[in-house]
Amino acid sequence: MANNTLGLTFTPESNLSRYLNEIRKFPMLSVEEEYSLAVNWRDREDDASAHKLVTSHLRLVAKIAMGYRGYGLPVGELISEGNIGMMQAVKRFDPERGFRLATYAMWWIRASMQEYILHSWSLVKMGTTAAQKKLFFNLRKLKGQMQAIEEGDLHPEHVTAISEKLNVPQEEVIQMNRRLASSDHSLNSPLRMDGEGEWIDWLVDDKVNQEKELAQKEELDNRRIMLESGLSILNERERHILTERRLQDKATTLEDLSQQYGVSRERIRQIEVRAFEKLQKSMKNAMLEQRMKEKEMRDNF
Repeated sequence: MANNTLGLTFTPESNLSRYLNEIRKFPMLSVEEEYSLAVNWRDREDDASAHKLVTSHLRLVAKIAMGYRGYGLPVGELISEGNIGMMQAVKRFDPERGFRLATYAMWWIRASMQEYILHSWSLVKMGTTAAQKKLFFNLRKLKGQMQAIEEGDLHPEHVTAISEKLNVPQEEVIQMNRRLASSDHSLNSPLRMDGEGEWIDWLVDDKVNQEKELAQKEELDNRRIMLESGLSILNERERHILTERRLQDKATTLEDLSQQYGVSRERIRQIEVRAFEKLQKSMKNAMLEQRMKEKEMRDNF
């Protein structure tokens, strides 16, 4: 699927309002239509199917882009990056997993936009640890929750609260706040010169709709069932070591487990690796079996 599959050109200099009006013309897809198109792309690399999958989700890309407009970058550039993420999502989407493309694509869209934002802000000069990225993309929201909307440096109590919330040094909170300090724009600013439509109309809704929430719950439930089934095939020692090493918030050290079982740390590591391989194989087989059952149900429907 080539990057020009959209058939749309959109640069920061083009008319954003006209683009938003154009993408509204692409129809939303039903569950059946989306599944059929995704299968056509996966099995036959049908560009027309990929095109429909991408264009039917351009409004989603635009809404997500509006959620990142507070970083001072042109919305058009954010949308362009998000469209690339959308195309990557279509390339990798597996329709057999049982959830909608939008649920899967949101992660790719946001990742593309966030990487672009980080690159544009040259965050590398300040470091790019996971904690710093989390601070970058959550500072504004936390300030809003604390009503810390005044200009200038944050009050010490706000710095402390944010530092503890995101587990980053207070100095990084202060530096990031200064780095992000820029003039904000009114959400009620009109999209077009004629005053029709406002930016707030395009803000992303953080609430998950019922369909997506149900799909996510089913996915988590399936994974938990497969995990429990996989753990059940391990012996007691393998299950305990794997749980302590990989399924705890804070992993137990090899040294502690070696003392507990009276064996070397290398032996504990070997048992952990073997148990994890067994678990992976069990979950993979369970997933394949589930997909076959779902396919059989669709074929008999």
